[in-house]
Amino acid sequence: MRYWVIIVLVVAVCVGVLLFGIMPRLEARDALKKQTQGLNVPTVSVVKPKSRDGGQELVLPGNIQAFMDTPIYARTTGYLKRWHADIGTHVKSGQLLAEIDTPEIDDQLQQARADLATATANFQLSEKTAVRWKELLTTDSVAKQEADEKMGDLDAKKAALQGARFNVSRLEKLQAFKKIYAPFSGVITVRNTDVGALIDAGSGGTGKELFHVAAIDRLRVYVNVPQAYSRDTLPGTPAELTLGEFPDRRFPGKVVRSSQSIDAATRTMLTEIAVDNPKGELLPGAYAQVHIKPQSSSPAVVVPINTLMFRPDGTQVAIVQNDQKVVLRKVAIGRDFGTEVEIVSGLDANASVIVNPSDSLVAGTQVRVVNEAEKKPAADKKPG
Repeated sequence: MRYWVIIVLVVAVCVGVLLFGIMPRLEARDALKKQTQGLNVPTVSVVKPKSRDGGQELVLPGNIQAFMDTPIYARTTGYLKRWHADIGTHVKSGQLLAEIDTPEIDDQLQQARADLATATANFQLSEKTAVRWKELLTTDSVAKQEADEKMGDLDAKKAALQGARFNVSRLEKLQAFKKIYAPFSGVITVRNTDVGALIDAGSGGTGKELFHVAAIDRLRVYVNVPQAYSRDTLPGTPAELTLGEFPDRRFPGKVVRSSQSIDAATRTMLTEIAVDNPKGELLPGAYAQVHIKPQSSSPAVVVPINTLMFRPDGTQVAIVQNDQKVVLRKVAIGRDFGTEVEIVSGLDANASVIVNPSDSLVAGTQVRVVNEAEKKPAADKKPG
């Protein structure tokens, strides 16, 4: 019995040594191992990209032009008799602008009409003669040669009559140009003539521009869209105009057409915007800021500038997936806002982007995501 007691005591001592001596050391070693493994996993902070869907806007300089803008020249020669429209006058299509006195053209027309009367009389006489000689030829009263000559003379007189008619018609049309009409509805922007001024026909040589008419009910605005937005700036894309003289107003318009080509010098695409101007508030030649909202199928997002990684194969960002592993994405940069940058492709709004990624970060790296509170040192925490 005494030996059994000794054995029990020895076993109890061994169990106590195991529980209170060896086990704490094993637990401490396991904890240290886990802590060491945890320290080997880099900790990162992530941000969510800001979506710019519906808020993306290009602001570009533009020059306002009249929808139609044309100089008016005289088509006949003479002296200005009177004018009926000065600069700033709103005219309708077909409205009389000026009259030209054309004495030389009038005299030429009178002479042409007299020549026409002579040609008509000669044709009528030749026609009657040819008919008589044709009848005499049936009875062999005249030679066939003489009859053919009379028929040939009739054809010549007919051709001369037609020439006289065309000459009269030409001079009548030229005389009609003594009255100058507005080709379309608009406003007179230039008047370069006055009563008594010598008028020369045509737009070249000595011809002088008499008036300049601009249609301002509808305006054209040309802008150069950067290449990055050329595929998204399609006909029908909404646009707005802002001007310094209208600080609190925006004038709506829309893209109607583009050059469909990129200028090699500027890497931009010439784009035309149509703007209605029913009250004539906008003036041709004015400078305006054009606000365009591109219709992108993949809306751009914005991320902090310190999320970008500049690698030999291009600009990238590091994304943390659900399994806490890193994936590198190649992105295309749009506009630079200073502390933030626009990403036009390669990134969606739901991604978790690593802030301040290390240069040694590679795809597949296991990371631990922490928030800002976890990053603060324990000394900064208030005692409980």
